[in-house]
Amino acid sequence: MAKSRADDEELRRACEPAVGGERVLVAVRVAKSRSILGKAGRFGLGRHMAKPRVLALTTTQPSKGQSHKAHLHVLKYSSGGVIEPAKLYKLKHLAKVEVVPNDNSGCTFMLGFDNLRSQSVTPPQWTMRNIDDRNRLLLHVLNVCKEILGHIPKVVGIDVVEMALWAKENIPTVNNEVKNQDGPVASVITQRDSQVTVERELVSQAEEEDMEALLGTYVMGIGEAEAFSERLKRELHALEAANVHSLLESEPLIQQVLLGLEAVTASVEDMDEWLRIFNVKLRHMREDIESIESRNNKLEMQSLNDQTLVEELDKLLERLRIPSEFAAALTGGSFDEARMLKNVEACEWLTGAISSLEVPKLDPCYANMRAVREKRAELEKLKVTFVRRASEFLRNYFASLVDFMISDKSYFSQRGQLKRPDHADLRYKCRTYARLLQHLKVPTALRCIDFFCGDNSTHLISCLLSVNNVQSLDKNCLVPLRKAYCHSLNLLLRREAREFANELRASTKASRNPEVWLEASTGSGQSPNNADTSTVSEAYAKMLTIFIPLLVDESSFFAHFMCFDVPALVSPGVPSNMKRAALDGDDANDDDLGIMDPDEDDTELNDISSEFGALNEALQELLDGIQEDFYAVVDWAYKIDPLRCISMHGITERYLSGQKADAAGFVRKLLDDLESRISMQFNKFVDEACHQIERNERNVRQMGVLSYIPRFATLATRMEQYIQGQSRDLVDQAYTKLVSIMFSTLEKIAQADPKYADIVLLENYAAFQNSLYDLANVVPTLAKFYHQASEAYEQACTRHINMIIYIQFERLFQFHRKIEDLMYTITPEEIPFQLGLSKMDLRKMIKSSLSGVDKLINGMYRKLQKNLTSEELLPSLWDKCKKEFLDKYESFVQLVAKIYPNEAILSVAEMRDLASM
Repeated sequence: MAKSRADDEELRRACEPAVGGERVLVAVRVAKSRSILGKAGRFGLGRHMAKPRVLALTTTQPSKGQSHKAHLHVLKYSSGGVIEPAKLYKLKHLAKVEVVPNDNSGCTFMLGFDNLRSQSVTPPQWTMRNIDDRNRLLLHVLNVCKEILGHIPKVVGIDVVEMALWAKENIPTVNNEVKNQDGPVASVITQRDSQVTVERELVSQAEEEDMEALLGTYVMGIGEAEAFSERLKRELHALEAANVHSLLESEPLIQQVLLGLEAVTASVEDMDEWLRIFNVKLRHMREDIESIESRNNKLEMQSLNDQTLVEELDKLLERLRIPSEFAAALTGGSFDEARMLKNVEACEWLTGAISSLEVPKLDPCYANMRAVREKRAELEKLKVTFVRRASEFLRNYFASLVDFMISDKSYFSQRGQLKRPDHADLRYKCRTYARLLQHLKVPTALRCIDFFCGDNSTHLISCLLSVNNVQSLDKNCLVPLRKAYCHSLNLLLRREAREFANELRASTKASRNPEVWLEASTGSGQSPNNADTSTVSEAYAKMLTIFIPLLVDESSFFAHFMCFDVPALVSPGVPSNMKRAALDGDDANDDDLGIMDPDEDDTELNDISSEFGALNEALQELLDGIQEDFYAVVDWAYKIDPLRCISMHGITERYLSGQKADAAGFVRKLLDDLESRISMQFNKFVDEACHQIERNERNVRQMGVLSYIPRFATLATRMEQYIQGQSRDLVDQAYTKLVSIMFSTLEKIAQADPKYADIVLLENYAAFQNSLYDLANVVPTLAKFYHQASEAYEQACTRHINMIIYIQFERLFQFHRKIEDLMYTITPEEIPFQLGLSKMDLRKMIKSSLSGVDKLINGMYRKLQKNLTSEELLPSLWDKCKKEFLDKYESFVQLVAKIYPNEAILSVAEMRDLASM
């Protein structure tokens, strides 16, 4: 026993580091296992999976305001034999302690906890080394549960009395009481020296002594348990009979108690009756009080409602009152500049008054009141009167304003002086009154109030449209106003454009270049006039520089002036190098406006798409007709120099790329039409040039380089000088069309005389390459035709050289061809035996063909030189001719050596020496 206690003390000290400083009451070595197929036991299948563990029961010292805590630690051995924590159970969740019945030794038990996540998993089984270890651990567990937690778990399979007897024999206990803040409580103290646990027993000391005294009265053997049980039953029956007898003897006392209870019951019933009476009186009193409070609440509520009703009626009357000064301004006030402030205030008041009588600003219960309906009708009449008067005034004002400007010649260009259209005075007048309009605060009508231009009529129409936008009234009143404005301003813009274009053409000095570039009748040595016509394209650029920004400004101003629901304004995209070119010393106008790209907000774009449609239709009416003056400038420039269409196309493309898709739609359409017009005029020039080329076919016989070949090079050089921006495609299309016609015409002219066809082709293709060599290096389209001409030149050279060679050495190469044809059908050894191909025939042919071979070679040179008009081509052609002849002759020599091995023939080296002489 002493050794066991020493081992337990050593095990407890070893467990203290692993439990985190908690106090170890007991530590026992166990074997952990699980039941398999419902079988378990000390020697069952579960033992085959047993793992050594240590169960340690610990408690924590309570801090201030807290209670004891008890834990059951499961410890395991590490690879180095050190005890380390494996699992922790809180003892307050221990619900059951069950000894496994299959283990006959009784050393295996299970602990059931009520907080396990999966109750379906079989809890582990713990197997002790002996019964003493089991009893010692379970006894400490039960004592701690009873002492600290106030309850004990359910115990299954263990005799509690037997365990208590074991505890009395093996673990002497001492009861101590420790004072704490809550009073005396029993504490669990382990005496280290004697290994005695001082705790409450499962039965009290007095009960244990009574049981010992009872058992001591019976002197019985160990095997007489049944007799002992029968004796206890008899004595129990005797005790019960004695108890019944004592109860019967106490009947008089019971009768006295019952009489006393009846008297008390009567008193209680009387008291209950009195309480019911007082309760009824209190209930009636409470009902009276509640009735009084209810009447008081109703009176108070009625008073509040009356007060609120008076306030609401006062507000409603205030809404229904029409100030006399506003009524006078709306029905008969003047639209002079001095009266505009009053008109603005009256319009603002009318807008607010109408909106205040509409739901939701007005309570729906008031909407159908007679007074409200009558006042609403009166306000509607005032509004209609004001709209009619203002519309009539504005229509007359627009016409008079434009008539005044048209009648003053100083607004337009005059002879010797170009005049930039200037509307700065109108916009200055607008800014004078712009701040007055900010009081209206209507988003759609006053989106960009600071940018309006005009006089006091601008404020008038803003006020008018503010009412329309807020109340969604007769929006058709905008249509005649827009038409009147468009009609008046259209007359002014067309007059300005016409006068400017006329003076621009009159002041531009430029020599006229003829349209005939590729005509054959002018002679190959002549070239069209190369006069400088840059002033023509400069005049066109000046026209765009002046009027395109002006038209964009007018379009943007019109969009906001007439209250189209379009995005905010931004500067229009005009090329920076052309924007506001200086003219007559005038400063650039900083009032240019454009329309912001609506792609910034897809939702807003969807909402205003219909507005853009209406705006573009109105802009068409505002600016329609002005394009004719631009067309006149384009046609005038074309007549002076058709090639200036190229530079004008590039200028137009730059302006077009700077315009937004939805900004001033008519301006973009105008630029598109100008670009199409320029392209049409240039295509007209190209078509005429093609007709000039095709007229070369009418000549009966033409030798040498055709006149349009070098002239095309001059034309292409001039066209490349005029290219600007995106006009590259326009010029490339012209190149493709012209060169295709040139080549097809050249082929037709060459076929007119087949005898000289190759000579005509090779000379003209060579001239085409020589004249376009520099341009082909920088222009991809011309490079393509350059390579095409090079291939055609090589083919013509090959055909012409082969013809000359066959003329001079016809028999030689006919003999060669016969041999080659026969080699497809018979063997080389059989060829000398064929008719006309014998060795004798070979010798005769060589003698007749190669005698005086130097003269024949000179004959080839003279024949090559005879019909060639371009002397510079002769050296290269003669070199190609010699090379082709020597290649053919070498092939003939090799064939002869193969068919006629012993025949002597002039070698290739000797023939080469003769050809190089």
